[in-house]
Amino acid sequence: MDLNFLYASTSKYYGREGQKSIDPVVFMKLMLVGYLENLNSDRRIIATSRMRMDILYFLGYGLDEELPWHSTLSRTRQLFGEEEFTAIFKLVLKKCIEKGLISGKRQAIDSVFVKANAAMSSVVEREVMGDVATYGKELDANRDEEPDSLTQKSAGKPRKNAKTDKNLNERRYSPSDPDARISVKPGKISRLNYSAQVSVDTQNHVVTHIQAFHADKGDGQCLPEVLGNLIDNLKEIGLEISEVLADTGYSSEAALQALADNNIAGYIPNKSGNRTRDSREGFTYDHENDRYTCPQGKYLTFRPP
Repeated sequence: MDLNFLYASTSKYYGREGQKSIDPVVFMKLMLVGYLENLNSDRRIIATSRMRMDILYFLGYGLDEELPWHSTLSRTRQLFGEEEFTAIFKLVLKKCIEKGLISGKRQAIDSVFVKANAAMSSVVEREVMGDVATYGKELDANRDEEPDSLTQKSAGKPRKNAKTDKNLNERRYSPSDPDARISVKPGKISRLNYSAQVSVDTQNHVVTHIQAFHADKGDGQCLPEVLGNLIDNLKEIGLEISEVLADTGYSSEAALQALADNNIAGYIPNKSGNRTRDSREGFTYDHENDRYTCPQGKYLTFRPP
């Protein structure tokens, strides 16, 4: 894999004075080493690379050459940001297509929690703004439900998995990683996480897109943005999506509308208790007029609540 394009794309980050910086190609190769060898710290990446002749050969270093200092890796990673990593991803994707590993037609999308680099013990209460009136207005502006529905909800039983409630993340955060969100999987303990949305081409299970979201954001909310980026990724290399597979978590109006807008067939199970328009026993659905006809010939039309 030729990474020499990085010299041109990263030149804006380098000056002509000061100490010599880490070679951008060497940096990216060290990131690949860390991923492929499951090394979860910069210090371990450098320590392991020093002891491995195959890695030194891959990096282009001799036995007597000193590798970059481990702290340089974290500084460079923050310096480059998402743009350069995305360019690498697209380069690998293109090579997979050239080898016939990706068809692009059918994509399977799912999410996974990624543990944030912050502990639950670091979580603190958010400070209430000094101006109480301003704070009250902000709460009203961000409220998603009517007062009556809030009152009814608060009077009922507490929801299961209350620790994943968005309100909890509005009240508490981690100063060490403010973007992380408190979330929990069934049977697991609460953690500070991110939600990684991953798309895989079903032909050979090659990852075609990955994107991070706040962990308290639902899968159905994430799908429209994921879909847009996925379409762009594959369009750049001449492929077009026609089908998307996903689990019940992606069954939402926003997700289904995004699929319809892009003329993509979605294979997503309905949530428990939901019915399709054609599934009412004894009723015939009229697609043209969006209504049902009962066995007695009467019309049943949709009326919003």
